Amino acid sequence: MDKIRFYLDETSELVKKLPTADIQRIVGRLTECYEGGKQLFLCGNGGSAATCSHILADFTKCLHLAGGPTWRALAVTDSIPLITAWANDTSYDNVFSEQLRPWIQPGDVLIALSGSGNSPNVLEAVKLAHQIGAHTIGLAGYAGGKLKPLCDDCIVVPCDNMQRIEDCHMILVHVFFWRMLQDVEARAQRA
Repeated sequence: MDKIRFYLDETSELVKKLPTADIQRIVGRLTECYEGGKQLFLCGNGGSAATCSHILADFTKCLHLAGGPTWRALAVTDSIPLITAWANDTSYDNVFSEQLRPWIQPGDVLIALSGSGNSPNVLEAVKLAHQIGAHTIGLAGYAGGKLKPLCDDCIVVPCDNMQRIEDCHMILVHVFFWRMLQDVEARAQRA
């Protein structure tokens, strides 16, 4: 039982340390993207890919059901045929950037998740987004890796345990979504 309590307590302490000012700034950027009719893209590997798919559903379905417009959003983690085609024919480093290339535009937002901060395919996606003029938001762990200095905004979970990092990343994307949902619901009630 004490090991279970340790895991829960350690994760709770990490959550308490998440920077609320940075979270608010990111929510503002996401809101600007959403209200401006710009697109949202997400990428990450493994558990981070699952986080991308999960929050995409919340952003696209729930904001619309709350009275807002449907957000044009895409998790480039979700097309197994495209991922394997790019990996097989070029390099696994290209699986996200080459999916983004025909879609991402200036003013769009890319949320890039990498527990280590060093996933080459995530880094390539961020580099492409910058070349296009999109805003990049990173979620990392450890000390941020190579992802932190590449992103316009980056929240680093200061931990070296991948599961706790991924727990915090899920909480962060849910907070982003929840704050936006509150604003959409308030506008819908005033209308």
